[in-house]
Amino acid sequence: MANMLNRALASCVYAVIVTASTLTTAAPCGQANSLQDDNKRIVTDAFHRWAAGGTSFFNDLLHDDAVWRIKGSGPSAGEFRGRDVFVERAVRPFASRLSTPVRPTSVRIFADGDHVIAHWEGSGVARDGNPYANSYSWIMRMQDGKAAEVTAYLDLAPYDDVLRRIPSPAQ
Repeated sequence: MANMLNRALASCVYAVIVTASTLTTAAPCGQANSLQDDNKRIVTDAFHRWAAGGTSFFNDLLHDDAVWRIKGSGPSAGEFRGRDVFVERAVRPFASRLSTPVRPTSVRIFADGDHVIAHWEGSGVARDGNPYANSYSWIMRMQDGKAAEVTAYLDLAPYDDVLRRIPSPAQ
């Protein structure tokens, strides 16, 4: 009887191990997990460099032909095709109105296959001395180690306020 119970217990343990191993395997040879982990690391490293004072975040992270979409209904919402177009039309006009650039103060990165989500808080100081702070969620589709598409969610009211309130240095 004890022998039969031991065999039954051993069979149950074996079944649990086999079931658990099949549930935790996301793809053959872990390929999806490797890609997912690589994408998460690439984005995390870029945010760490930016937070530490780096100035090449968008060049480091975006494909040359990346599509960046700012969601919302404010004047800054829209779609930008190409990294240089996005930097020239969205990043530079905003950054030129700041005396202290926006830096990430809190970042959480999530990854699922070729998509990475960065949920982050950022702050800086406008040229008039007033603080700027915002919360962001960026959904990035990665391709070959760079973001090919980004959908950005943020509170456009404080962003647009800086653009409206502070004149462009060229003006």
